[in-house]
Amino acid sequence: MDLFKQLEQGHLESAQPLAARMRPRSLDEYVGQQHFLGEGKLLRRMLQADRISSVVFYGPPGTGKTSLAEVIANHTKSHFARLNAAASSVKELRVQLERARQFLETSGERSLLFIDELHRFNKAQQDVLLPDVESGVIRLIGATTANPFFSLVSPLVSRSQVFEFKALEREDILTLLNRALTDKTKGLGQYQVQADPEALDFLAEICDGDARRALNALEIGVLSLPEEEKLLSLEVTQESIQKKAIQYSADGDEHYDAASAFIKSMRGSDPDAAIYWLARMIEAGEDPRFLARRIVIAAAEDVGNADPQALVIANSAAAATEFVGLPEARIILSQATIYVALAPKSNASYVAIDSALKDVREQRVIPVPVHLKDAHYSGAKKMGHGEGYAYAHNSKEGWVNQDYLGVEKEYYQPVERGYEATLRKRLEEYKRRKREAQQDGEE
Repeated sequence: MDLFKQLEQGHLESAQPLAARMRPRSLDEYVGQQHFLGEGKLLRRMLQADRISSVVFYGPPGTGKTSLAEVIANHTKSHFARLNAAASSVKELRVQLERARQFLETSGERSLLFIDELHRFNKAQQDVLLPDVESGVIRLIGATTANPFFSLVSPLVSRSQVFEFKALEREDILTLLNRALTDKTKGLGQYQVQADPEALDFLAEICDGDARRALNALEIGVLSLPEEEKLLSLEVTQESIQKKAIQYSADGDEHYDAASAFIKSMRGSDPDAAIYWLARMIEAGEDPRFLARRIVIAAAEDVGNADPQALVIANSAAAATEFVGLPEARIILSQATIYVALAPKSNASYVAIDSALKDVREQRVIPVPVHLKDAHYSGAKKMGHGEGYAYAHNSKEGWVNQDYLGVEKEYYQPVERGYEATLRKRLEEYKRRKREAQQDGEE
């Protein structure tokens, strides 16, 4: 039976893609994530002491989350079980938890339960894990591409150590590619193919730190070569990977992080950075209307009256984007992005309205002064509404000394940049006139 099992296992392994076959078996074979797995780092110390607790591995695809879970399974003295949250039910989860409890009771052996795509468990399914994680019956290893602080229930996150995986460095990818080319047991060494360094550099660059994509493209390139051909060229490699896939989720971290970088680049007056983030989101399939809205908001929030034309251009770009659509809308969005990025900046209007809203929400509401109240409806004048109001246009200067609020407040504080510097001078002039009028009244 063992012989048949080995044969069956061999068949299953031979059918695996290169990325699965090349998974490391030990910490020494593992590549990347040195910020928490390097010598002296937290996770390595935990593994060396066999003190692994419940952990959550969070990061983009192809960065080694599943591979590290399997390395931990080989390294620790624990019973190991695995589930995929996308294909598992609560019943299957309870079966594994019960087995873990039996192992602990009969042999004293604790269990490692690896759950891939943990974020796909709903709240109720995640809650099932809590008692056994809390009591130590299982040590959970959860892998997720979604931010655990948003996608997992708080009690589960609080009981786990979160390790954030980063996209692999170019040198890490090259290490894995060269290892796969020479490994005759698990890799492609039996084909005795040499790779053009430019081909490997291309894969290491275009895969965006995703080892799985790089290794699978390498396998396609090598297996598609004619039998007599022993050199993997740049041209063959480019054909093997086809169109670059951008790691991006419309409701995930990539969406919010890229949008944040886009807005902050416009605010920081860096048109090149802003255009890059715009291009990244367009290429990833982001809704162009979302991009147009962000430009409109930036024009009002970050440019404001330092260049009032920015909001006009941004709003026109939003309307034109809706009218034209992609791919041409990319030009419109680019034009508006560059204008907003290079416009002088002021958030004075933003600060003014938020300060006023804070006062309205948190302080006693200021009543409308009687002379400013509507006097047009029947009976209003009998209550004195509008009495004493001075019509500004009756003045030669178009301005009269009049109280419009009833209390002293200063919300709008224009900056000395762009057109707002002109508005600042106007505001200061009106304030000067008001002070002089008050002084004349006192005399």
